[in-house]
Amino acid sequence: MSGNQSRVQAISQIVNRKLMPAQPPKRLEDMWATDVFNLSKMQASLPKSIFKSVKNTVQTGQTLDPSVADVVAVAMKDWAISKGALYYAHVFYPLTNSTAEKHDGFISVQSDGSVISEFAGKLLVQGEPDGSSFPNGGIRSTAAARGYTAWDVTSPAYVMETDNGMTLCIPTVFISWTGEALDKKTPLLRSIAAMNKAATRVLKLLGNTEVAPVNSSCGAEQEYFLVDSNFANNRPDLLLAGRTLFGKPPAKGQQFDDHYFGAIPERVQVFMQEVEERMYRLGIPAKTRHNEVAPGQFEIAPFFEAANVASDHQQLTMTILRNTAKKHGFICLLHEKPFAGINGSGKHVNWSVGNATQGNLLDPGDTPHSNVQFLVFCGAVIRGVHKYGPLLRAVVATASNDHRLGANEAPPAIISVYLGSQLEDIFEQISQGGIQGSQGRGIMNLGVETLPIFVKDAGDRNRTSPFAFTGNRFEFRAVGSGQSVSGPLVAMNTILADSLDWVANKLESDLAKGTDLNAAIQTVLKEVMDDHGAVVFGGNGYSEEWHKMAEERGLANLRTTADALPVLKAGYIEDLFEKTGVLTPVELESRYDVYAEQYLLAIEVEAKLVGSIAKTMIYPAAVRYLSDLSSTIAGLKEIGIELEKATAEKVATLVKSMMDTASKLSDALSKHDFATTEDHMQYASQTIRPLMDEVRQYADALEGEVADDLWPLPTYQEMLFVK
Repeated sequence: MSGNQSRVQAISQIVNRKLMPAQPPKRLEDMWATDVFNLSKMQASLPKSIFKSVKNTVQTGQTLDPSVADVVAVAMKDWAISKGALYYAHVFYPLTNSTAEKHDGFISVQSDGSVISEFAGKLLVQGEPDGSSFPNGGIRSTAAARGYTAWDVTSPAYVMETDNGMTLCIPTVFISWTGEALDKKTPLLRSIAAMNKAATRVLKLLGNTEVAPVNSSCGAEQEYFLVDSNFANNRPDLLLAGRTLFGKPPAKGQQFDDHYFGAIPERVQVFMQEVEERMYRLGIPAKTRHNEVAPGQFEIAPFFEAANVASDHQQLTMTILRNTAKKHGFICLLHEKPFAGINGSGKHVNWSVGNATQGNLLDPGDTPHSNVQFLVFCGAVIRGVHKYGPLLRAVVATASNDHRLGANEAPPAIISVYLGSQLEDIFEQISQGGIQGSQGRGIMNLGVETLPIFVKDAGDRNRTSPFAFTGNRFEFRAVGSGQSVSGPLVAMNTILADSLDWVANKLESDLAKGTDLNAAIQTVLKEVMDDHGAVVFGGNGYSEEWHKMAEERGLANLRTTADALPVLKAGYIEDLFEKTGVLTPVELESRYDVYAEQYLLAIEVEAKLVGSIAKTMIYPAAVRYLSDLSSTIAGLKEIGIELEKATAEKVATLVKSMMDTASKLSDALSKHDFATTEDHMQYASQTIRPLMDEVRQYADALEGEVADDLWPLPTYQEMLFVK
């Protein structure tokens, strides 16, 4: 099949495709967490003493009594088998932003040759995958391959349904034989513990006698694209790189803003309904769905959950989106920039901290100027973001997210804090030496009697800020669509733990000198604003003025992953993770090595695809068109009709330029003699990427000239608008 025949066939299959019938919606109460072995199911199936032990571990962080594992394992197995499961899997999260699992059967062969279903406590508590085959930054070698998974009792087990049946899935950590974390979950649990310890110190200094364990919460807004699989299967770049490496912008893109919050296409809504049903069965609190800004782009967002569970659920959400899309004839794209020229996809991470006794510690209340607890915790966040802003940039640094950050669709690579007018005024008063009051929230009167009068928020929203306060939480808007939220959560929890420890040390010192508590707090907050207030910015983060102002304020502008990742090697970052107990120097170095390697591999794969597609698909199509055009011009000339040659000459020039640049790209890829990883990343960023863009520039120009019946790749117009 040549030229656009495959495209025509794809469109025909899409247009004539029968819509998957939407199942009658079930009652939420009938679906909720039916596939989760949660506390309520444990209570129904475990002896009281065993259940109490497990519940205490889940809710208070107490050490799990090892003796309960056998009893829990039997109950968990019986429940899973009743759901149709024959296998179990320790689910873990390696340093790849993906999910890993190894399936084992419940089967146990007896001496007489018969079999029974068996699941012992030791199998629940510990597994043993290969520790050297996952990215590990040199911690493990092929000759030293042992690694362990260990049951995370704080995140509930569940059964995952596929067309091939049910599997009991047990969330676990993944560590090496020598004890280093090889995964995303272990540092997250450590960061929660560090933040809880520091927060508890501060809360007790503020006069609280009863302090429940403090945890962070997370609500991640997941953006994604849907492309019909008939188109995607004809795009090698989408299949292998997750984004289009070629494609001329269509005449109509998102400029009319008619897709955002518009009516959801029927086929997509049927898909969304199945996604949400599967999420509800797994106890994932999906709350919001809507069309996003770009055509073909959508969003799903959950309620807040405890950070560790939210992180596991976010991984599950990505899996469900991808798997369900296939059933509906789509491919779900979680790349941050699958289409050039229109908005890419992020995953805004809404983050807060709180506990059962003091509530949400980032809730300002109606009078934030007098809410000392809030001001202290908010001040700690401000200090942490200013001191460790480059770390926040580094944990969202990937080859794919580089395409999105800094554009007029996502926050800039400069990490700043947006507080809103009310809080900005309060902290400005603090920096001046005292608080007089806070701005009121105000009343919204729409001037029409039939419309309600309501209280408006105290501050506006700022979509250009990477780290914005949004009422009772901070929204980290720089996180990429395809990323695990664990890395950002680890960074936020850890920098808060460090800042809260600093606050506690300051308060303890002043109180020991006889200083009044309120005076000590005023002194601490003023020092925060004097030393770290430069990070607070409420203006337009897209403006050139802000970039200049940020430089004057001493804020880093790490534009690319090549610029950002080396932050992980900085001494003050190593000290931060080591003193909080979140990552050892060896573990931190391994993450730098892994993420740098993934960055280089991603660009290498894309560069090879650019050369291959240009040479084997676009070049033949352009040459055929040029041949047809030349023959037509020559034939008409023989009968006395002169046809202008400008188009043929333009196509010929573009073809030659594209192939010359593709050759340069191929030569550039052959270079491997780099003194350091940093040099290699900068070469990929400053040499390979620009050559890829140049090849694309010529190829996209050719798409605008070559006859449509010869063009081999599904176009943006088709992929974005034909559903």
